[in-house]
Amino acid sequence: MNFSAERARRKWPCGSFRRTAAAMVTAAVLLMLCAQSIPAAAATRTGAWPQGPWSGLFGDSRPKKPRRAVLAVPLPKPRPAEAPKAESKQAQPQPKAESKAESKPEPNRAETDKPEPEKPAATGTDKAAEQAAPAPPPPSACRLALTDAIAIAPSIPDIKGVGGCGGEDLVRLEAVVLPDKRRVSVKPAAVLRCNMASAIADWIRTDMAPLAESLGSTISDLDNFDSFQCRGRNRVVGARLSEHGRANALDIRAIKLANGRSISLTDRTVPRETRESVLHSMCARFPTVLGPGSDWYHEDHIHIDLMERRNNYKICQWDVWDPLPQTAPLLPAERPEEAPPREVAAKSEQGKSEQGKSEPAKSEPAKSGVTKSAAPEPAAAKTTGRATAGAAPPTKKRREDRRF
Repeated sequence: MNFSAERARRKWPCGSFRRTAAAMVTAAVLLMLCAQSIPAAAATRTGAWPQGPWSGLFGDSRPKKPRRAVLAVPLPKPRPAEAPKAESKQAQPQPKAESKAESKPEPNRAETDKPEPEKPAATGTDKAAEQAAPAPPPPSACRLALTDAIAIAPSIPDIKGVGGCGGEDLVRLEAVVLPDKRRVSVKPAAVLRCNMASAIADWIRTDMAPLAESLGSTISDLDNFDSFQCRGRNRVVGARLSEHGRANALDIRAIKLANGRSISLTDRTVPRETRESVLHSMCARFPTVLGPGSDWYHEDHIHIDLMERRNNYKICQWDVWDPLPQTAPLLPAERPEEAPPREVAAKSEQGKSEQGKSEPAKSEPAKSGVTKSAAPEPAAAKTTGRATAGAAPPTKKRREDRRF
């Protein structure tokens, strides 16, 4: 295809474009003239930037400042009608303070008057809470029977520990009251269940008091070695819970009398009959009695408890050892009376040795055919001596060889 300026005019006419461009130029000139005619004072009053000749075309390009919120100033409230006049305040400033001071107690009185009707409501809620709380259980039959005439054993709160440790209906056994009103102190005081404390009080009143009278005195103290303690059996970590952990056991070391004498239950120097009587009384009353001979944990005290087992099975392991001898058997036993005297025994031994030496000397002459006579005995002795002398060296050499 061949193109030319003449042909291009036919195909793409540009007359209309020229006309619109001229109109746009004239409009822009008019706008510029109008912008210059605006006074500068009006621009400064409005706070706008001075507009240039092209500001009408491209708009205002200045950054706009954020407008500050205009806070409305609060007006004072209208003066109440009952307020005093302003002239009276200026004339009498002091009564104003007095009136304020006097007016202050009035709201306080009103406040103090207000809680009065509220107090019954608060007390009512407390009463409701007290009624909702569970009431303490009534005292047990054991607690009612264990009076001050039998034992000094005040009640203590229940103990609930880990793994079933503790118990209910607990008391602190401080002393046992004998029938004649004398007291047997428990040192130190034992924390026990009521049933265990009642059993110990009955044992002391019924069995131990007559025993002390038979010894010519009365009981004054009970040596408590251990009572309640949350632990395993024999203080072994991880073992089954001991009856001490249930406040159902007591360890006793001794019983002290009023005359100063002490009956140690594991002491061998105490008469055997006394210890056996204590053993029989304990085993008849308590299901478990452990002492010396049961295990090495109970060699220095006696353990008693009220553990319940099947078929009322009881354990009574307490060996009442005999007293040790006064002198240790270090010397040999005495020589029996039927034994011969020591001198006679020494002579008989010498005779036996001489007979043993003479028998080989007599046997050699009999073999050689020499008759027995008084004269040739020295010669025979010499020959035998030579023979023995000749035979001795080889034996010595052999012994020496053996030694090396």
